[in-house]
Amino acid sequence: MKLKIPVRLSLMSGLLAVGCTHAPTGGKPPVTPVTVVDTISPEAQQFYAHPPHTFVSMDALPLTLKRIAINKYQDEFGAKLKEKYGADVTTQASEMAGVPVLIVQPATLKQPNQVLMNLHGGGFTLDAGSQTENIPIAALTGRKIVAVRYRLSPEHPYPAGIDDAMAVYKKLLETYEPRNIIVYGTSAGATMTAQLAVRLKRDGLPMPAALGMFSLISDFSRYGESMMGLNPLIPPPPEKDLAQGKQDLIAQGNDLKDPMLSPLFADLAGLPPTLLMSGTRDLLLSQTIMMQMAMYKAGDDAQLVVFEGMMHAHWAYLDLPESREAFELQARFFEQHLAANNATSTH
Repeated sequence: MKLKIPVRLSLMSGLLAVGCTHAPTGGKPPVTPVTVVDTISPEAQQFYAHPPHTFVSMDALPLTLKRIAINKYQDEFGAKLKEKYGADVTTQASEMAGVPVLIVQPATLKQPNQVLMNLHGGGFTLDAGSQTENIPIAALTGRKIVAVRYRLSPEHPYPAGIDDAMAVYKKLLETYEPRNIIVYGTSAGATMTAQLAVRLKRDGLPMPAALGMFSLISDFSRYGESMMGLNPLIPPPPEKDLAQGKQDLIAQGNDLKDPMLSPLFADLAGLPPTLLMSGTRDLLLSQTIMMQMAMYKAGDDAQLVVFEGMMHAHWAYLDLPESREAFELQARFFEQHLAANNATSTH
């Protein structure tokens, strides 16, 4: 049976970012009127003006079918990204420290002694980005990327995923100097990037050269204003559904204010230079702003880029000029900090 599911837009409603979804009533896509502004690209204006009727969540599907659909989307959109960004980027499934990983790299590496480690998005329940978040970055930076395919909820709730991330990072330290490693992620993966940094500090392990936290949850105990209605096409989920989703799929009885789970409550002083990214229509804009402000107050170098009119993690699923711009900003930040650290080490 050939599965036909509106993967691209259903996943990226932004609801999966918090590990739960909100089922619409009836069978019609709950598309709401959208104000189309002229401060975004013509392509983005066209998207908002005529959103595909398939812009609905996949709540009616069992999780197993959601994962099949997302994997299919990753393969299809990943192939388009390889063609668009060039550099003969390849993807190869592998294993590191007993954890499944996807190796994403261009045909020619600029710096074989440097590596990027990615933690993909997908609401902690899906792999929604091990290809689409990384193919453009591999092409633009010329670096090898190790995308961690960590264990997923609800079968493996927190801290299983971050345990996997730690195991892979420690394995990378056996081959690469910390100044030659960058860790980054989108959505759930951005949250895990922050969690990883907090855990590294707690355990006294070497920090990477820089971090990329692209639309994260920094505080699981609260939502933030943007969660209550910034998504322009799908209504926000009820707060009770969000709260239950956090416990069922993420925390499972853990203290939501535990700094290892909610990095906003951690001692953030001394974290590496960090790029944070969001959009003015991102459900996680508030959470991302809160993290950047906390890092700034802690004395960290934390830069925040907010895209006008863009929804949650637009770079990972929409083929827009703003998507390429986001990838280019990410790649430039990574290259700058890898180069700066290596320049310092030669003197």
